[in-house]
Amino acid sequence: MLRVKDLNVSYGAIHALHGVSLEVNQGEIVSLIGANGAGKTTTLHTISGLKKASSGEVSLDEHNLLTTPPEKIIRLGLAHVPEGRRIFASMTVAENLEMGAFIYNDKAKIAEDMENVYKHFPRLKERYRQAAGTLSGGEQQMLAIGRAMMSRPKILLMDEPSMGLSPLLVKEIFQIIQQLNQAGMTILLVEQNAKMALSIAHRAYVLETGKIVMSGPAKDMMEDDKVRKAYLGL
Repeated sequence: MLRVKDLNVSYGAIHALHGVSLEVNQGEIVSLIGANGAGKTTTLHTISGLKKASSGEVSLDEHNLLTTPPEKIIRLGLAHVPEGRRIFASMTVAENLEMGAFIYNDKAKIAEDMENVYKHFPRLKERYRQAAGTLSGGEQQMLAIGRAMMSRPKILLMDEPSMGLSPLLVKEIFQIIQQLNQAGMTILLVEQNAKMALSIAHRAYVLETGKIVMSGPAKDMMEDDKVRKAYLGL
């Protein structure tokens, strides 16, 4: 579904990504793990059109994403749940969800999609009139995921969904990610909590200083000595 080939990205004189290649097949959860500053967020930003590549290829169902503006990438079926959640704090929960459906004019379809979000996140339904900025960190993360779901994506890019959350909430968010996948959602997951990421992923890639240094089935990664020492603290 998603193919990244030989992707190079620079910030001025800094070469952030060096020939990154990865694939995400329909129905998979693929995890991209690595230390802070490895280039994980840059990879997602480039895929979703927020950062320009120096060279390489990015395609979604054979559509070239490198020449497509971000608002059209959403229409092609790719949604991005950003690091830090980036919800609209002064707007209500319902208004945030409506923003996620900006590509549709069909009120019935939007109402149906909101009910689907509320089915996954009952707490958001309880707080639908509440200002998003007053939600807890976990609820804001649920809202960020729900907002992305409103565009009916084929694939979700998720950047550090566990950041700043308690262990209990981290477990809940990862259960939700699994449920979305079981319901048919394809997911590319960037996550510092490598143990949790690998526990739910089908496949994984390890990014170090802008280069993919390892890839394979997530279960094999969990048992690899290098990965265990570097990322799992084992």
